[in-house]
Amino acid sequence: MTDITRIDGASDAAIADWLAARLQRAFRASAGPVTITVPGGSTPFPIIEALLAHDLPWERLVVWPNDDRVVPEDHEASNTGKLRRLFEPVGAEVVTLSVMEQVPHFALAWLGMGADGHVASLFPNTDPRADDPRSVVQLTPDPLPPEAPFDRISLTIPALLDSDEIAFVIRGDDKSDVMAAAEAGEGDLPVARLLAAARQPVTVFAG
Repeated sequence: MTDITRIDGASDAAIADWLAARLQRAFRASAGPVTITVPGGSTPFPIIEALLAHDLPWERLVVWPNDDRVVPEDHEASNTGKLRRLFEPVGAEVVTLSVMEQVPHFALAWLGMGADGHVASLFPNTDPRADDPRSVVQLTPDPLPPEAPFDRISLTIPALLDSDEIAFVIRGDDKSDVMAAAEAGEGDLPVARLLAAARQPVTVFAG
């Protein structure tokens, strides 16, 4: 397991500043596109709005969702649709996940986590593995979350680990405890499996 930096109580604005600094470094390191993957759910979107206030060459950014619900992009449950509405007006590209996609290396994998330890849509029942030969999978959470009862498409653990750096943003004491156990190498939840296989820097924003 890699070294993990935990930052408790950071505001959305502070996390956005941190992300902007990482993106700025990536833009300076290469003249080409910079590719990242970002989470869905409710937590990221206020942070993304604050991030987009920064003056960066957004037209060089390519955004991959960590995962999505298998719904049309104009559906209110679509992560991709929400990401498009935020990123495309500033010139960034947002990719639609498909099991046929060739997944690139990410400059940054920004992840969330559920209270059950799932990452992206890699729920405990799906038995996600760090040696999965696939980059993208379609799957069905069990139980289906009542707020989003849809099949999912998701990047796998190896695809998420194919990144220069990982950042988690989690909210709530229940999630913080689950993450702390995974950071300590305890348990076999998806987040623990990912952290156990990580070799790049990991930053956890909790609280």
